Amino acid sequence: MACKSFNQLEPDRFWRYVYPLDKDIYPHEERAFYSLACNHCEHPACVAACPVEAYTKREDGVVVHNPERCIGCKNCIRNCPYGAPRFNEETRKAEKCSMCYERLDIGMNPACVNACPVGALSIIDLDSDPVPDNAVQYPPGFPHMPQLNPGTRFILARQPKQPEDK
Repeated sequence: MACKSFNQLEPDRFWRYVYPLDKDIYPHEERAFYSLACNHCEHPACVAACPVEAYTKREDGVVVHNPERCIGCKNCIRNCPYGAPRFNEETRKAEKCSMCYERLDIGMNPACVNACPVGALSIIDLDSDPVPDNAVQYPPGFPHMPQLNPGTRFILARQPKQPEDK
């Protein structure tokens, strides 16, 4: 809701989704999920695919979409393996998480980080901040795309138990 409020998204629009970590876990007792928006990749597929340069990558790594430049061709949507850009049927343009760059610019965290009730989201600088030992770039069930080098890291308090082979 924080993202929706800050970005003035319509009720049916979302830029952050929660996915099961691995569908093979169910119906076992262990359940795990990951929260995902844009990964702000080092080499973003959306930037490379956009014919009108509606995407830019800031010096701080945030990938920003400019809806004024967007022509609604959906190249970014087809090329992002993580499903971050979404097509808005009303505006006929793509849109995605901006990591609340306006908030970052004034020293604030993104709205989702501030609002997460369990503190599961945080922002770290992968170039200068220490990355926790239990951080993983590709959790089970997450597309493995090293050529894009996603900027998201998942801090796993514990690995979900995998079903035993029989």
